[in-house]
Amino acid sequence: MNMTIDQAALQTLVDKDAIRELVLLYSRAIDRQDIALLRDLYTDDATDTHGDSFDGPAPAYCHFIEGSFPYMPYSGHHVCNHLIAVDGNVANGEVYALAYHLIPTRDGGREEDFMAVRYIDNYRRCGDGRWRFSKRVVTYDLKLRRPFTGGGDLGQGERDPSYAECLLPLFRRGARS
Repeated sequence: MNMTIDQAALQTLVDKDAIRELVLLYSRAIDRQDIALLRDLYTDDATDTHGDSFDGPAPAYCHFIEGSFPYMPYSGHHVCNHLIAVDGNVANGEVYALAYHLIPTRDGGREEDFMAVRYIDNYRRCGDGRWRFSKRVVTYDLKLRRPFTGGGDLGQGERDPSYAECLLPLFRRGARS
């Protein structure tokens, strides 16, 4: 077998795994309310379009999300299918995900906000060798809102037990080191 083809195939697998980790870190950043991590996941010129809730540059998106944290006691982003195509230092991906949020109602109650979404992504390998989002577009394939009457830990941000139990660098708060 041609060694060059084997090396290229191996590099593609390594790149795809790094991109999958990027997508999982996005979920962790949102769900653990880690804005420093979220900011680190985008290129300097990235854009993010979240349907009718936000459309603009990634730094403004991060600011928008940070402002929502006090009003969202729980969010859970669950990645399902993830198809990736890599071409050198650029890549595209389509991520199917389930996004669940607990949000306040105007009358002081809470409602669950459930969505089946797809992230249509452009990724770029940056100068430090890390993959980042260069463009992210979210489609809402299904949306459901209803009153919330349940319970649970409801997300714990910095108090989440994963910070005490998972001590390797990948799980630390803040930008990737």
